[in-house]
Amino acid sequence: MFLRMRTKNTMKSLYEDMPNGYREMIRKGLTAVRYFSRNMSCGHGAKEGNIQRLKQEIETADAIVIGAGAGLSTSAGFVYSGERFEKWFSDYAEKYGFRDMYSGGFYPYKTKEEFWAYWARYIYINRYLDAPKPVYEELFPFVKGKDYFVITTNVDHCFQKAGFDKKRLFYTQGDYGLFQSVNPDIQKTYDNEEWVMKVMEAQGYVKNTEGVFEVPAGGKPLMTIPTEMIPKCPDDGSDMTTNLRADDSFVENEGWHRAAAAYSDFIRRHKDLHVLYLELGVGGNTPVIIKYPFWQMTMANKKAVYACINYGEAFCPAEIEDRSNCIDGDIGDVLEKLK
Repeated sequence: MFLRMRTKNTMKSLYEDMPNGYREMIRKGLTAVRYFSRNMSCGHGAKEGNIQRLKQEIETADAIVIGAGAGLSTSAGFVYSGERFEKWFSDYAEKYGFRDMYSGGFYPYKTKEEFWAYWARYIYINRYLDAPKPVYEELFPFVKGKDYFVITTNVDHCFQKAGFDKKRLFYTQGDYGLFQSVNPDIQKTYDNEEWVMKVMEAQGYVKNTEGVFEVPAGGKPLMTIPTEMIPKCPDDGSDMTTNLRADDSFVENEGWHRAAAAYSDFIRRHKDLHVLYLELGVGGNTPVIIKYPFWQMTMANKKAVYACINYGEAFCPAEIEDRSNCIDGDIGDVLEKLK
């Protein structure tokens, strides 16, 4: 135990010496909350003209910082209710009455076997299947070959799968593809792809000719898994959980800290240049991570431009209205018009 604690504390000390873009953004976000008035603007100009303005900014900016929230993945078809939910979780809906994946993720199942059967499906379709629409793939050409960085609260790995440089990505809230131990002394994460695939098979799913799991005709998937398949930490045998930020038990591993430092360094090196802060689908759940810091950094740099594409939530503080471009619409549709 002493050795584990000493190792944990040594690693934390090492990380404390590195720049931390996550905490820096939260501080900027809190500064923005105190500084900006509550006078919000939806921008100015017609939508088509604003799209052309954005196209010009992308072409002329010295650097582009993309801040992505859940709305981007929603535009790509990663929705958590409706037809997609019914296809994969109709049995859970019938048994427990919830109508979306989020609710199922927090449901207090009576057994770990049923809990992990649910989460295996959840992780499989939201991490290991491609998004239904190629919105991320259509976004990448706009920054390919440019000086860019991405900060995102999304945990579905879509940026990397679309070709974005891993060294230019900061996933602040975790990754569906990783587990962590419930033992706080173990500050590591573990890839879960092999486990997910085995558990999908254990529920009765079979891969089709395209390599995608489906239920055989006339079949019905199991809602439980064998006890021996419940994930355990390979280091100490403790229970595992998903590496998703829900509280202070979230493991910020070495890769997370390196990405946080890289983001901090990118922001520092470009703070006085013509930077386009491009916000995509960021809502009101965690605005202090992306939205508010983008406002603050735009205000602090007279060469910077803030652009926001969001369906029904495109706005900016009046203080930066003259250097903002708010486009209300589906992100995928706007990207099509930017081509």
